[in-house]
Amino acid sequence: VQLQASGGGLVQAGGSLRLSCAASGRTFSSIGMGWFRQAPGKEREFVAVIRRTGGITAYADSVKGRFTISRDNTKNTVYLQMNSLKPEDTAVYYCAGDHSVIWSEVKNQYAYEYWGQGTQVTVSS
Repeated sequence: VQLQASGGGLVQAGGSLRLSCAASGRTFSSIGMGWFRQAPGKEREFVAVIRRTGGITAYADSVKGRFTISRDNTKNTVYLQMNSLKPEDTAVYYCAGDHSVIWSEVKNQYAYEYWGQGTQVTVSS
C-alpha cells in the first residue's frame, strides 16, 4: 500500500485547510487510517484516526472540535479537515495506515505500517 498526502500550505491563523491522503491498492477499506504531525524540533504526534469502515474516530485533545477526519472508501482517500487553525498547528502532517492496528494502539505511530510522504502546513499569526 502506498499513501500520498496532499493539501498542505500556508494559511493565516483562524483559517482552514483540508488534507487528503490517497492510497493505492484494493485493500483500503480494510486499513485503519490516521494522521500524525511533526513540528520542528519535536517528536511526531498523533492527530486523528478513523476506523476501517469509518464511523468511529478519535482525536488528540489539542485538535478536538477543530479537526475532522473522514474517509471515502470508494475513492481510497482519507481526509483531514482543519478549521480554526492556530500557529501551533504548524507541522509536517503525515497520513498512516495499517491493516491490523488495534484500537488501544491507534495513537502509537509504531503501530502503523504504511506512511505517506508528509505535507507541510504552516499557520501564520
